[in-house]
Formats: sequence, C-alpha cells, structure tokens
Amino acid sequence: MQEQLAPGLEALLGRNEPGVGLTPKDTLYSRGTMRLYRYRPVTDEVYRVPIVFVMSLVSKSYILDLVPGQSFVEYLLQNGYDVYMVDWGVPRAEDHTLGLDDYVLDMLPRCVEEIRKVTGEEDVSFLGYCMGGLFSLMYAAAFPDGGVKNMVTVASPVDFSGMGLMRFWADPRWFDVDRVVDAYGNIPAEMVKASIEFLRPLERPMGYIRLFENFRDKTYVYNWRTRYNWAMDQIPFPGEAYRQMTKDLMWGNKLVKGEMELRGRRLDLQEIRCSTLNAMAEFDHIAPYESTRPLIAALGGSDNTDLTVRGGHVSLIAGRNAIMRLWPTVNEWLSVRSL
Repeated sequence: MQEQLAPGLEALLGRNEPGVGLTPKDTLYSRGTMRLYRYRPVTDEVYRVPIVFVMSLVSKSYILDLVPGQSFVEYLLQNGYDVYMVDWGVPRAEDHTLGLDDYVLDMLPRCVEEIRKVTGEEDVSFLGYCMGGLFSLMYAAAFPDGGVKNMVTVASPVDFSGMGLMRFWADPRWFDVDRVVDAYGNIPAEMVKASIEFLRPLERPMGYIRLFENFRDKTYVYNWRTRYNWAMDQIPFPGEAYRQMTKDLMWGNKLVKGEMELRGRRLDLQEIRCSTLNAMAEFDHIAPYESTRPLIAALGGSDNTDLTVRGGHVSLIAGRNAIMRLWPTVNEWLSVRSL
C-alpha cells in the first residue's frame, strides 16, 4: 500500500522534483536578465529558416522545454529545426522602468540581429506563447521588413475587449494602475499568481482532487507535478510594461484598433504580411478565445491559419493535448515555409 501511494505523497511533499529545461543550449546574447539561447541541433540537416521562441514576461520559459519527452523545444530539434529562445528572465528591482518599447523595439531586434550573425539568414520564424505572441505581433508590425517570414502565436490575446473577468477587474473605475505601479515598482509574483487564480478560484482545489483520484498512477502524478510546479512558479511583472499593458491594451484596446504606438511608431497589424498560424484554446481562461480569435482578420497577409484546440492555456502548449495536436500541426505548417 505504501509503495502504491508513494507517487502521490511525493508530489504533495515536493520530493524528487522532475528536472526541467534540460535540453542542451548555449547563450548567444544577454542584456540584463534577458538571455538569447541557441539549442544544440540533433540532426545533420536543419531547415533554412531558424525558429525563435518568444516567451511571456511573467512566466518561466521552461514550459517550452519541460522534461525529456514532453519538451516542445526537443520536439522541434528532432524534426530538423534550428531553435532559439528569447527568455526575459526574472526582473530585478531596477527593471521596473522597462516598458514595452524596450522589449519590442530594442531587445527583440537585437536578438534577431544576433541570430542573423550566426546563421547568415535574413529570415526568422517567431513562435510566441501568450504575451510572447503579443510581443511577436508588435515586432512584426513595428518592423514590416524586419525579417519575420513566419509567425506562430499560441494563446496570445489581441482583442482585449474579450478578456472577460481580467478586463472587468482592471476597469479604471476601481483599479488605479498608477498607484499600484508607483507603490510596488515591479508587480509582485504573488499578485500575478493571485490575479490568475481568481479567474478560476476552484482550479487549484480541483487539481488536488484529480491528483488524489490518481494517487497511484505514477505517470499521471509525474505529469501533474511538472505542469503544476510551472504554474506556481510565477515571476514579477516589470512595472512600466504593466502600466502600458493596462492603459494601452486592457483599457484602450489600441493594438487591434490600429492606435498602438511605441516611441511614436504606430503598430498597424495590417502591415503584418508574413505567414501566420494562430493557435487558440477553446477553454482558455487567461487568454480567452474571444480575445485570440480576432487576430487573423486583423492581419494584412493572405497566408493565415487558425487552429482551435479543445483545452486550456497550459494544455495547449504542454502535455498530451499539445503533443498530439499543437506540436505536429506547427511542424507540418512550418516545414513547408522554412525552406
């Protein structure tokens, strides 16, 4: 009996945690906490166009390189891609002054430049998860000739009128974003985590119930631990970027309206003409379907595709749902566009 219950007990006690982010990689460039990684190829031949993962500001990047056998990075390497990762890292107190313009107009262009140096290729493919997809869109709109040949957005909100409860709680009638940012600098990780959990208050208790029901299933417990640990491993939100996101996107919905500006540069989604795959989760409570669905209609290109998966924000990118649906679709879609 004790041996049968051991997997569940170890999960609850946090023992023998699975190793994450283990795929071998090298750092090409760094600035502050940001790192540009290049993963070491595992095939003799790779596609001409490199693929660049762009991560969210408020989540750790290992969700894309979870554990061996459940790593999106590993999967793409095995299928012949030259894979890179823009990992923003954990912001320091002094990073509270970083705004969206710093990430989109300074850091991302420099990362693309570094990738071009080592590959000799002008083109890149972006794959952005959540806010990383939003940053990819902003970059492509700011630099229409910036070399983005293909773009995959995964659970990336673009129409913030569809953000549901999150938009309601951020209503300027009762939420003073200036006061919050001025008081905290960076938005604390616990506050970020709480704002997500409040969207579905029963999500964590139900997760424990499902764990209890599968206490003796080592595979279930192992998979539960890896995704749960990542969901709980939140990081602070850089203050000025949070202020801009709240005012310009959550309140003003400026990107989809064509009114978004960074340092006087207008970001027009109609200027994005690269091939785009928009992957959405039907039951996503963080980036609701109503906020992700309008993207394709807002773009100016003609080679655009929607992919809707029955699942949630995390299961779309990691776990069985992702392995069986998203990953093969991305591989098939990108392969013919990466030659």
